[in-house]
Amino acid sequence: MLARARLQVFARLARPTNAGYQIARLGPSAIHCSRYNPTSTRCLATTSTETTTSLAKYPTAIAQRLPDSEAQHSPHRLREFELNGRVYVVTGGAQGLGLTLAEALVEAGGKVYCLDIQKEPTAPFYETQGRVADRHVDVQNAEQVDSVIAEIAAEHSRLDGLIAAAGIQYVKPALEYPPDRIQHMMNTNFGGVFLSAVSCARQMIKYKSPGAMVLVGSMSGLNANKGFTSSVYNSSKAAVIQLGRNLAMEWGKVIDTGGGKRAIRVNVLCPGNIITPMVLKNFEDDPGLRKIWEENNMLGRISEMKEYRGAALFMLSDASSFMTGSHIIIDGGYTAW
Repeated sequence: MLARARLQVFARLARPTNAGYQIARLGPSAIHCSRYNPTSTRCLATTSTETTTSLAKYPTAIAQRLPDSEAQHSPHRLREFELNGRVYVVTGGAQGLGLTLAEALVEAGGKVYCLDIQKEPTAPFYETQGRVADRHVDVQNAEQVDSVIAEIAAEHSRLDGLIAAAGIQYVKPALEYPPDRIQHMMNTNFGGVFLSAVSCARQMIKYKSPGAMVLVGSMSGLNANKGFTSSVYNSSKAAVIQLGRNLAMEWGKVIDTGGGKRAIRVNVLCPGNIITPMVLKNFEDDPGLRKIWEENNMLGRISEMKEYRGAALFMLSDASSFMTGSHIIIDGGYTAW
């Protein structure tokens, strides 16, 4: 019914009421704005009751979590952020940022598989109450990565995307850096991302499932992070940012759906300093590091993992359908000085 409705735009505001402004509507199909709610200071666009009677019976995952649901005529708000029925892989998902982003995908309606080298997930993983599934995988092992991801895709006859968050860190001045640690760092932080992305792309092409990938880079791939002597880690993250551009170019029209060429979009999330288990260990080793980092961004604090949920959801969902080959920096202004 919505597809057939002739929508009319009415730009005139009605007279103010005690509750605030309303946008008048013309006819049963006109777009209108719900009454201004002083308690939430929000004015949400809705469609009329005549066109959404049947849809209102099926609230979406995000709609159920938003405030003021009783005041709305329709639960279908920002549907481009919904991931209902889609299947995702998250590497490094047993803890830290990977797990936090995996939970966001589940809340948006996705089915999520967390891949991690840890044989037993950390305690926070079990707090998800079975909402995400885990698989033991070493992202450096191409055969293992291929096998597990193929199994996941076969179970659902589709695969819609990836968050490549698996990574390690080793802090040491360049003059003291052990040569053997260079290869291990690059094989995990860059090679693991590459192998995970390629494995997912193979399955997405096989099942004709256009989708998106988020490679987790870092602001450290764009600058010399003050007080942080980890040249190889920073270089590995710079490589991830460049990898995102190249994969986006190769996969922009890689899926033939029969009705045209579709994309596997690839973008890179570049977080700033975050409170993660790995970073807490850095602070333990160097008690003065936290103060240095806090003083060198514009907000004067270090971010929390939950502050990256929205960006990851945006990058994987249809809300970013024209975005590929890009990177998003969320660093409290650290790199903007």
